[in-house]
Amino acid sequence: MAEGLFADQVERLGLSDRIQIDSAGTSGNHAGERADGRMRATASTHGIALTTLARQLKTQDFGAFDFILTMDRSVHRDVLQLQATRPGGKAQVILMRDFDADADTLDVPDPYYGGPAGFEEVYQILLRSTEAFMVHIRQEHGL
Repeated sequence: MAEGLFADQVERLGLSDRIQIDSAGTSGNHAGERADGRMRATASTHGIALTTLARQLKTQDFGAFDFILTMDRSVHRDVLQLQATRPGGKAQVILMRDFDADADTLDVPDPYYGGPAGFEEVYQILLRSTEAFMVHIRQEHGL
């Protein structure tokens, strides 16, 4: 969802030629699969298409990207541990909700075992977070 939201914002701002976006997980369990159907349905109701396939984070990603955003503190720790195996990688590892002014926790909740309201909640959290992250990127890089 975060990738889809951010890609939509980048495209609307005309920055697709300047900002590269990708999404990856710390586990390869769902590699090659599409996003959860309920997440795709929620995104679709807001005009966002989630079309990419899951992949696992690679050590090369730390050199290829400026930022790696994590969804919760557990994943954040895992990503930092992987980053430690890639000295010199430029990527800043940041929690997504560091950009959510309404955050009451640093973790984006996992809606998998809940109903549609959980997926909508995640959409709203990620919308706020990605919009604020875009402001951060534009200021930091003069875009």
